[in-house]
Amino acid sequence: MLVIMYWRSQFPQGVVANPFARSGSIFRFLRICEAIALDDRSNRPYRTGMEQRNPDTQAHILSIGRRLTAKSGYAGVGLNELLKEAGVPKGSFYHYFPSKEAYGIALLREFANDYEGKLTQTLNHPGKDARSRLIAYFTQWRKQQTSDVPEERCLVVKLSAEVADLSPEMSRILEQSVQAIVNHLARTLREGVADGSIGAHEQSKELAATIYYLWLGASLVAGLSDRDTALTSALRATKALIPAR
Repeated sequence: MLVIMYWRSQFPQGVVANPFARSGSIFRFLRICEAIALDDRSNRPYRTGMEQRNPDTQAHILSIGRRLTAKSGYAGVGLNELLKEAGVPKGSFYHYFPSKEAYGIALLREFANDYEGKLTQTLNHPGKDARSRLIAYFTQWRKQQTSDVPEERCLVVKLSAEVADLSPEMSRILEQSVQAIVNHLARTLREGVADGSIGAHEQSKELAATIYYLWLGASLVAGLSDRDTALTSALRATKALIPAR
């Protein structure tokens, strides 16, 4: 029925009455049918394999998804809610992401890349010594984790426990992101010893991991109360754990 309706919308009435009346018409029709697929998720036809992907649309979906996920978690954001907020039909969503898991993977990869860039900018600040850079990073963490702007919050905190049972690939991305952050913190600790801003200590990577896990826990507690008491305590403990020379 849908094929007939599409035929009638594309060809003159005479051709519809007798599809074989004009030479080549049926072949043109079959080629169109091959190129057109009915998206059963949106009831809208789209051209499979022919539609060019628009990076702006994909980035827009991920941007809206990040905001919603930071607020409600991954499982807490339904596909209909995401599409309504983004203003795109389901057909467009599945054009960019073959499944919700694929969307989640793309979301976390984008977050990890974005976070790595911001982390590098803070911890590599040329005008500050290493200890000042570390304290600035965690001070900013406290500010963002209690921000009224959900997308500023760390998705590692929000999703680390949630995705463990949902997607091995999403868990792997989060784990890699955590290791990259810990490695960068450890490197900054070693730089602090070299520039004289941090006192001598053993096992920079172990210390970096301890401080990072402290902040993950404090962020979870802060999320329960919407107060920064736990984060303030974490900052005070961090200053004590990073010995000033």
